[in-house]
Amino acid sequence: MKAVLYLKKLKEVNNTLLNLNLKKAFVILQSKFKKMGRAFEFRKARKMKRWSAMSKAFTRIGKDIVMAVKEGGPDPENNSRLRAVIQNAKAVNMPKDNVERAIKRASDKSQGDYKEVLFEGYAPHGIAVLVETATDNNTRTVANVRSYFNKCNGNLGTSGSVVFMFDHTCNFRINAEGLDAEEIELEFIDFGAEEVFVDEDGILIYAPFESFGAIQSELEKRQIEILSSGFERIPQSTKQLDSAQVLEVEKLLEKLEEDDDEDCTRIVNLHEVLMSFFESIQSGD
Repeated sequence: MKAVLYLKKLKEVNNTLLNLNLKKAFVILQSKFKKMGRAFEFRKARKMKRWSAMSKAFTRIGKDIVMAVKEGGPDPENNSRLRAVIQNAKAVNMPKDNVERAIKRASDKSQGDYKEVLFEGYAPHGIAVLVETATDNNTRTVANVRSYFNKCNGNLGTSGSVVFMFDHTCNFRINAEGLDAEEIELEFIDFGAEEVFVDEDGILIYAPFESFGAIQSELEKRQIEILSSGFERIPQSTKQLDSAQVLEVEKLLEKLEEDDDEDCTRIVNLHEVLMSFFESIQSGD
């Protein structure tokens, strides 16, 4: 009789422990799914931001066309800057009619010009930020940029305060068909190319900012198709942030990127920020 009672009690204890372990496992899984959800939302936010940036590309290209036409005239054959902008328009599938209308509008003397202005400052946690603007109202843009930094616990700096932390580069994406990246690298070293590599969209050539004209001219001379080209500010060093710090910095960057006048360049390496974010999720921060 005692043995039967003992076995019954033991079974109840085992069931209790099993239920506790199941509950604990459920809580752990629930926590993991919540964290996975946060990671998914973060990735989705990044994707939505890229789509938003693409939708703003037409606006930026329209401004680039105005500046190129004002500088060198409406004929692409005689205006290398305008040729480059038209290539970029094709790269983002901007309709040809839109491009032609923008050139015609830019040729009108009543069309105002855009001025390129560079702002420098710091986001929270000492993250250096360059804000490249194309504006037809500098007073408005200065006020906007200053307010974004102030509202997001950043500091707008003076000219020269962070620009030295970035390498100013130019880049070209060319059609890879029939070309060898190693040969391109060897042949274009004399024109300033410093780095050449292949990705799924073609061959990329990186060079110092001042080499843009020489490389563009040589590519055109060889009748190598230029898919797109542009300029970048590449950070000389990076800083790793945890998930909470990323959100603070992103708050400022989002405000800057939402403004039609501004393009934002940051010293944070996106890959490192993302890796830091996901590592903090896995460790339960």
